[in-house]
Amino acid sequence: MNEHDPARRPSASRSLCPEGRLSSPTRDKDGRPVIDVTSYIPYFLTSVNNALSRGASQLYLETFGIGIVEWRAIATLASEPRIPASRICELVALDKAATSRSLARLHQLGYLDFEAPEPDLRKKIWWLNDEGYRLHDRILAIALERERRLIDGVDPEDLETFLRVMRIMRRNVDKVSSERGA
Repeated sequence: MNEHDPARRPSASRSLCPEGRLSSPTRDKDGRPVIDVTSYIPYFLTSVNNALSRGASQLYLETFGIGIVEWRAIATLASEPRIPASRICELVALDKAATSRSLARLHQLGYLDFEAPEPDLRKKIWWLNDEGYRLHDRILAIALERERRLIDGVDPEDLETFLRVMRIMRRNVDKVSSERGA
């Protein structure tokens, strides 16, 4: 299933969001609109991400001595090796300072190597070394099991629809983030 599949497009009688949205992100409370946490999308994204990240970070710290930011850097470098920190920030939407700290820590722990092209030492190119890949493989098994439990009971077609919608929203994030006052 792909998002360009005509079977997945809304019918001519329905419009796309935000105009065609079926639920409302607000509810009335004492005559005033307030966020409805049962249908406000940023609430769900934040609450699910925070709960997953908190649990994963605690588990990874206890088991491997690294937190969720380090895991995200490792996972990104496994998928796309030999990249600068700025690319990790771009791919995973991580804060630059947190990414730099996690890369330095992972290097100190012996999981990463880098090269620093002259003359700008800030443009280090990072990659996982053999020890880093071994750590990646161990954490990946746990991460995939956590994902498996997270999607337990979800209809496979609903999951693919959810992923398609999340990809669209991910593309829209840059537009929303660049707007002032939104």
